[in-house]
Amino acid sequence: MRIDLATDPGNPERPNEDWLSAATPAAGGGVLVALDGVTPPPEDVGCAHGVPWFTTRLGGRLTELSGSRRDMPLDRILAEAVRDTADAHRGTCDLSHVRTPQATVVVVRWDEASVEHLVLSDSVLLLEAPDGGVTAVLDDRLDRLPREALRTRTSADALRNAEGGFFTAAADPAVAARAVTGRSPRGEVRAVAALTDGASRWTDTFREGDWTQCLAVLRKEGAQGLLDRVRTLEADPARPPARGKRHDDASAVFAEL
Repeated sequence: MRIDLATDPGNPERPNEDWLSAATPAAGGGVLVALDGVTPPPEDVGCAHGVPWFTTRLGGRLTELSGSRRDMPLDRILAEAVRDTADAHRGTCDLSHVRTPQATVVVVRWDEASVEHLVLSDSVLLLEAPDGGVTAVLDDRLDRLPREALRTRTSADALRNAEGGFFTAAADPAVAARAVTGRSPRGEVRAVAALTDGASRWTDTFREGDWTQCLAVLRKEGAQGLLDRVRTLEADPARPPARGKRHDDASAVFAEL
């Protein structure tokens, strides 16, 4: 088994709000977790801790539970991790605020029998079959919304964690039921990759290659190689900023099973 991961802040003067982890439990198999913290507006959002604190807490709990509780499906693990993280600051912060710290989520867990996955919001999971075919597992609810519906902070907040809108892991464990989940026989998956949207823009924004070619870059050049390619593209002044951001926190993890 080979696991390679890399993360790079979009702005070196700001904390990286992404979280990556990989675990190989003693019982065998493995776990990958990738979170992309949602950058809040500059005004007060009811929380004294901030997004990096939140992604560290949530990511750590997801990694622990995914590795130790093989009897629990990933959606239940996400619900439990969200609840535990909320409990850690419920007494000091306003968790009802629409911009309370939150994150996108990708979790992959495998053993000798199967590969399980969970995706919530706009991070990307890639599954590679033994014949080289690549399947992208996406939660595309955000992409399906009209751009004008997201044009202002107020209009976007009205759709955040709301019916008919899009969902992220915040303070409500019920969001776990909104995640895209699945299970594949272990023999049908030879590699997996998780990308936050700062890394996936190599394919979905800059159109430098499809998902199969993206995974090929990860295999040949490693996770840092993909991030370096993204940063080179972002530095081109002829290209408009992706989703209004010239640079974003970018993270990628690749595992050959």
